[in-house]
Amino acid sequence: MEAKKLRTTELAANIAIVVVALLVIAVVVKQNLLGSTGSGRHQVSAGEKISVPGVDWSGHDKTVVLAISQGCHFCSESAPFYQQLIQAVRANSDAHLVAVLPQEDAEARRYVESLGLKIDDIRKVSLDSIGVSGTPTLVLVDRGGVVKKVWVGQLPAERESEVTSSLR
Repeated sequence: MEAKKLRTTELAANIAIVVVALLVIAVVVKQNLLGSTGSGRHQVSAGEKISVPGVDWSGHDKTVVLAISQGCHFCSESAPFYQQLIQAVRANSDAHLVAVLPQEDAEARRYVESLGLKIDDIRKVSLDSIGVSGTPTLVLVDRGGVVKKVWVGQLPAERESEVTSSLR
């Protein structure tokens, strides 16, 4: 009788372990392979049109949208590259740079200045509304408002070079 009870308990425990393992696998697959559908967040990609209130894309062949946010340590750590990017944009008369932040105008301007960035065109924008799901994000836009390239996160040196060379 004891042996039968022990086997039944072991069988129940093994079934419970298998069920838990299957649930964990299902969650991992959903989050990593299928993407999270519940968040409603979409990352803008090449070929899509983008709209930033008050920005007229037609004034320049290329516009770089710099999406950053106060409190983003990757944004702060990328400031030296953004200083180089500003110089590259200024060297190209057909290029423009606009910084978009979710903070209020005065707060956004203070943050940009604290990074040592001299950017004239700073806009308060809901990053979700332009398809930016994380900061920092750089978006290269043509004069028709069509996204040409997107770079997300703190970039390694080779990706930084890719960004600056895309302005030529």
